[in-house]
Amino acid sequence: MTTFTDQIHQSAAPLWQKSFEHPFIHELQAGTLPADVFRYYLIQDRYYLSEFGKLHELIAQQVDNAQDKAFLLAGAQGLKDGEIAVREGFFEQLGITDDELASTPIAPTAYNYVNHMYAELYRGTPQQAIAGLLPCYWLYNQIGQQLVAQGSPDQLYQRWIETYDSDDYTQSVDQMIALTNEAATQVDAAGRDKMQTAFVRSSAYELAFWQMAMDKQNWRATA
Repeated sequence: MTTFTDQIHQSAAPLWQKSFEHPFIHELQAGTLPADVFRYYLIQDRYYLSEFGKLHELIAQQVDNAQDKAFLLAGAQGLKDGEIAVREGFFEQLGITDDELASTPIAPTAYNYVNHMYAELYRGTPQQAIAGLLPCYWLYNQIGQQLVAQGSPDQLYQRWIETYDSDDYTQSVDQMIALTNEAATQVDAAGRDKMQTAFVRSSAYELAFWQMAMDKQNWRATA
């Protein structure tokens, strides 16, 4: 039986394939990704993950099911205790300081991606917002699973890969997929179409995030 998440995953498949094939991912695995590009990615991702955690808490306030609420709140706490904590180890190794974090402007893609997810919640529904969160979970898990077998010769990049192939992370992805499928039963066909749109748009922003880092994207006008 085809589930709702099977359907939306298929709708975003071309975008996901481009993520799998993106130079950022290939160079990370090969160990040739420039350190300054990875630094820029980490700084922008720190902003993104902070807002991603807040969104879990805000969505939790709008769902009725106690188990779903608990999962979302645990996800927010898990980001603080796990993924963001891992990032801080990366910051220390790369010499990324609090001053650098504070002084680096939020890149347009990171800014727009976060605003998109807030819009799905506040101009849409909690169900749309849940669908908008899912690509960050699911795509990173699939990337981790694809890369872990070959690994990366760069120790730092290998640690990044392993973060997204762990059993705990995969379990959280499975739970998020289940939550999205449940959310799809709570809305009508038009609501499910909007959930699919939220999922595809987030998938497009995930793809754009890699290029944002490669370009060290900023707000300055270019010739």
